[in-house]
Amino acid sequence: MSGEKDLEQLKREAAEKAKAAALAKKNAKEEQEAKAAAEPPAEDADIAKKKAAAAAKAKAAALAKKKAMEQQEAEATAPAESEASEDDDMAKKKAAAAAKAKAAAAAKAKANRMAEQAGDAAGDDEKAKAIAAAKAKAAAAAKAKAAAKAKQEGEAAGDDEKAKAIAAAKAKAKAAAAAKARAAAGGKAEAAPVEEVKPSVNQPTLDKYVKVIEEHLGKEVLEESYINRLSKDVPTLVAKKDSYFKVAEFLKYNEQLGFDYLSELHGVDYESHMEVYVHLYSYKNSQSVALKVKLDRDEPTIESLCSLWAGANWPECEAYDLLGIKFSNHPNLHRIFLGEEWVGHPLRKDYEPYDVEV
Repeated sequence: MSGEKDLEQLKREAAEKAKAAALAKKNAKEEQEAKAAAEPPAEDADIAKKKAAAAAKAKAAALAKKKAMEQQEAEATAPAESEASEDDDMAKKKAAAAAKAKAAAAAKAKANRMAEQAGDAAGDDEKAKAIAAAKAKAAAAAKAKAAAKAKQEGEAAGDDEKAKAIAAAKAKAKAAAAAKARAAAGGKAEAAPVEEVKPSVNQPTLDKYVKVIEEHLGKEVLEESYINRLSKDVPTLVAKKDSYFKVAEFLKYNEQLGFDYLSELHGVDYESHMEVYVHLYSYKNSQSVALKVKLDRDEPTIESLCSLWAGANWPECEAYDLLGIKFSNHPNLHRIFLGEEWVGHPLRKDYEPYDVEV
């Protein structure tokens, strides 16, 4: 009788040791999985989601394996515990079933959390992409609007010939009206005095620019010079096409001038020709100057100013995109509003939309 009890005791101890070893192995594996889940590699949302699904699948497999081991352990310990009372056996079975159910619920909850986190990460990534796309679209619309406004201002500021023609027409009309009034009065009335146009306060500044340029580069580099009264009386120099870059370079590096800042560059289509308008500023002398050049409308090409002022880069790309003006030696001349496949240049006076419905 004593030998049978010792044998049963040994069986119980062996079963408990096997159960303890399986539990320790399971705990170690869960710790490794938890550690791996706590330190995920920084990868894309799709890879993270796949890894989370794989981890959940591995955990489910481990849980199934654990259930099988527990079932085997229960079957191994069943003969050793057959002599215990039926009530005690039933209580143990209930406790084991409750523990299994609790473990299964915990595993399922953990898998759900991991899947939700992976889904949230993917959703956040898509949301961020959508926000970035919306911002880019808004920025492009704002830039297009600014370009249209700049074009309107440039046309108003640069249309000097039209302004001169209007002024001449007004003077001629005024003179004709005065002559008609004299004729109606029998020629006895005196002609109305013509209002004298006062010289601009910037005329001496323009004279200085022209004098310095002609002394160093010669008189043949400029087509004309004048005060642009439509643009705050800014002194304006019109360079010949083949001397445009040379004049711009001189304006920047000459000690008496020193125009170190390019504040504006844009193109204008006058139908008969095109013009590039450049506004420069000298911080040393606190003075401004406008440099213009006229281009052939059929082949509008001129030297880039990017090597002199880095700020010319994007405005030259804009003039190329919207007017088709090409700037030779530009570091990266490309369309910045429209795609390279876009047909035509929208700020040309003869532009016709490829798709009239757009």
